[in-house]
Amino acid sequence: MSAENKMDALRDASTISNGKKIVLGVQHTFTMFGATVLVPLITGLDVSVSLLMAGVGTLLFHFITKKKVPVFLGSSFAFITPILTVASMKDLAHAQGGLVVAGLIYLILAGLIYLFGIERVIKYFPPVVTGPIIIVIGLKLAPVAVSMASTNWGLAIVAFLIVTVVSVFAKGFFKIIPVIIGLIGGYLVAVITGNVDFTSVQQAAWIGLPHFTIAKFDFSSVMIVAPIALATMVEHIGDVLAIGATVEKDFMKDPGLHRTLIGDGVATALSAMVGGPANTTYSENTGVLALTRVFDPVIMRIAAVFAIILGLVPKLSAFIGTIPQSVVGGISIILFGMIAAIGARTLVERQVNFTVSRNLIIAAVILVLGLGGAVMPITIGTISFSLEGMALAAIIGIILNKVLPE
Repeated sequence: MSAENKMDALRDASTISNGKKIVLGVQHTFTMFGATVLVPLITGLDVSVSLLMAGVGTLLFHFITKKKVPVFLGSSFAFITPILTVASMKDLAHAQGGLVVAGLIYLILAGLIYLFGIERVIKYFPPVVTGPIIIVIGLKLAPVAVSMASTNWGLAIVAFLIVTVVSVFAKGFFKIIPVIIGLIGGYLVAVITGNVDFTSVQQAAWIGLPHFTIAKFDFSSVMIVAPIALATMVEHIGDVLAIGATVEKDFMKDPGLHRTLIGDGVATALSAMVGGPANTTYSENTGVLALTRVFDPVIMRIAAVFAIILGLVPKLSAFIGTIPQSVVGGISIILFGMIAAIGARTLVERQVNFTVSRNLIIAAVILVLGLGGAVMPITIGTISFSLEGMALAAIIGIILNKVLPE
């Protein structure tokens, strides 16, 4: 068997041993951990509940999507502002109620897509729109990676170099676990140089049930939180397109956008009902897919099981929490950049002609609105919300694609 054929075999998880599958799953768990716990830390929601429900939500998503889509669901950043707003006005339980309704809105859109057909949705997302959207997804995360790396550029560069060297020069199984090797290498250097504090690990318990809280419902609170779903559903479509472009499969048709929306919506509603944040498809893990090219969804389900374990074993989650942000940041520079590169690849492979003015304008507007921090406040009666970032860029891009003549 040639070296290339051996690598193709490795990338099919059905040919990988159970031990190696577990290592690949842990790699995805490490990747999602920082962002997933950051949302509850900012909003005041329980970290253990967030980890547990990220795992449960991911498993539910896979069940609903026929186990076909390699996705991990983690805490959504889009709802941070409305959660804080409702928490200051009432309490977190009422913010959870708004998140539950937001998840149910996903189900309504999924029902409409199922009734009227996915073709009517797909025609609004030609390559000239989807390519720039995927680029925005990656580059929008770039400041996050740089911010984390800048806490200690020395450690960030070490992690970055390890991942790069392993990805380019390693052979066999090591070539598909560059993230976990980079994390371990960067972490060891951080320990040796005295940049790791183990106090939280010593204080954490081995076993502990998360602090569940039941959602409460109030019309005014729901109206503050739930409308954000209009924006996050557009982001969801962009993420599904990005994952499909990464693994070179059309998940919009099989298992269907209606199923991915249902999976995301059910996971969000269930998480919020018991005290967790809204869930969303994680671009960080899509970056790992692009880097390792191991696309089997079973790896994500293994990662979900580890997330559940972390939610029930505080000492383990505390240990992972001791990984310096700079180490994660150095690796994220590669992961987030790869997502943007996939967007560029979409434009090239689909032969989008940028000598045509309309194509140039559509791409330019999506990139500038998506990356420039544009915000459009919208008020409909007593309902007020904002469209911003990728959601705003995608909607304007879709409109321009339909308005501007071919």
